[in-house]
Amino acid sequence: MATGPRTARGTVTAAGLATAVLLAGCSEASSGGEDGGGQQRDAELVLTTPAAAGEIDRISWALGSEPLSLDWVYSYDYPPNTVVSNVCESLLRIDESFTPGPGLAESFDNPDPTTWVYAIRPDVTFHDGSTMTAEDVAFSLNRHLDEEVGSYWSGFYSNVESVAVTGPLEVTVKLTQPDVLFNQMMAVAGGVVGKQSFIEAAGEDHGTPDGGLMCTGPFALQEWSKGESITLARHDGYWDGANAAQAETIEFSFLSDAAALANALVTGAVDGTYGVPESALRKVLESGAGNVYYGRQTSTRNLIVADLEGPLGDVRIRQALSLALDREGFADAAIPGPSEPSRAVASKLTWGEGAAGETFAAAWEELPAPEQDIERAKELVAEAGAPDRPIVIAQSPAPVQQVLANEVQAAGKRIGLEVEIEPIAAEAYSALFGDAEAREGIDLFHTTWYADVADPLQIYVNWQTDNFANYGGWSDADYDALVDEALQEGDAEARAEMVVRLQENVTENVLWIPVDHSANSVFLSDRISGAPATNAYLYYPWAAQLGARG
Repeated sequence: MATGPRTARGTVTAAGLATAVLLAGCSEASSGGEDGGGQQRDAELVLTTPAAAGEIDRISWALGSEPLSLDWVYSYDYPPNTVVSNVCESLLRIDESFTPGPGLAESFDNPDPTTWVYAIRPDVTFHDGSTMTAEDVAFSLNRHLDEEVGSYWSGFYSNVESVAVTGPLEVTVKLTQPDVLFNQMMAVAGGVVGKQSFIEAAGEDHGTPDGGLMCTGPFALQEWSKGESITLARHDGYWDGANAAQAETIEFSFLSDAAALANALVTGAVDGTYGVPESALRKVLESGAGNVYYGRQTSTRNLIVADLEGPLGDVRIRQALSLALDREGFADAAIPGPSEPSRAVASKLTWGEGAAGETFAAAWEELPAPEQDIERAKELVAEAGAPDRPIVIAQSPAPVQQVLANEVQAAGKRIGLEVEIEPIAAEAYSALFGDAEAREGIDLFHTTWYADVADPLQIYVNWQTDNFANYGGWSDADYDALVDEALQEGDAEARAEMVVRLQENVTENVLWIPVDHSANSVFLSDRISGAPATNAYLYYPWAAQLGARG
């Protein structure tokens, strides 16, 4: 999701998922590449930055906006996930390459296609020193099934029949049908565990500045100064000594203005950030204050069609607007690192290897090239008739969104469509992804939508009827049936064939408008090192790796 989020949904094994991330590659980290106008188009893609040399007292990190909540059931965007991943942990854990492994569950078993059994790690303590129990685990998972809670992750529990404690350190999940994504989601926010009594006592304040968090990660929430910063302190009682935090504290500052961010990075007021804006990149690079690194990511940039009843209701208008976009010009103006125009919503990093990966690669080449075609776009508008009201696109203060919104408006003008830009405050933009009322009157909004796990099916479940992320309300019974069939298919190659058909459907109907597939970027000052370069940082305790630069 985001800025904007992404989303997320047994027979898929840990090894099977691991093969899906090998496209990320691994090479010596560097800031790399030609400056090319400050954009580093040829920058080397790496998994992680050089390992830290030792501990450090304090690190300052920048977020693009203040999280609306740190309660993981509502963490559906970059700012909250960047913080929560260091405080709260899931039953399983991914690393910088998206390879899964044990987390708070030391092992798991799939005794039949509709049962998952998790053996809970003993002697894990919460930040208050109390011991995590199987009851805490079951309670945390069951929150996603509680309609009163309204979890943003509930869609990935749509096939869950029950979650129950079945032993002193055992939790069993029963499914109504096989679901190849469910266990994978236990490595991200869908599998996070918090302390039951703390959550119940905090009530609606849980995850807010007033209610706080009580989890098991290498950092504990120390302070949330509303409108200014969030400070995490190292949890010295952390159960995983091999991955204990190297920094004593890490402070997340909220900096939505690109100029202010650039100044903070150059002066050393902030040590690092993910997603350096193009407008700030040259100043940062020329300052010598640190390095920018790039890694692959499971996200692509898209324009979400939020209303299929309004001016974008006719697929020909959606197709026309897509054809009118100057994607190369947009990238030159707004994307600081490696980037390519995108043909589909799912990232190449989700494809996997072997026969399944080959299926996705071949299908990609068969999709229409994302090239500008003004004449064809004008023909489609003439056939459909121009809408009787403007197409409204939401825009946050983020520089990349300003450039993209202006390009969409210009694209509309090229082909006789009126596009109106609706500015939205940075702190309110995340609400578009979780609140239908916030989307009222909005036809399009920007997202760099990421897959939480390296599986393209996780992207294409979005357009099932009633899925949380089906913002436009599209519905097709055949599509729904094919998603269910794919979820139950344990053979990766056979499933890939199904997902390709889903991809073709979404692409042909232009349910979202693909824009580009760019690299993840991270800036580190000359004080620190150790951060992952891929977008896997959203779901594992990445900040524990940060320490003093050698």
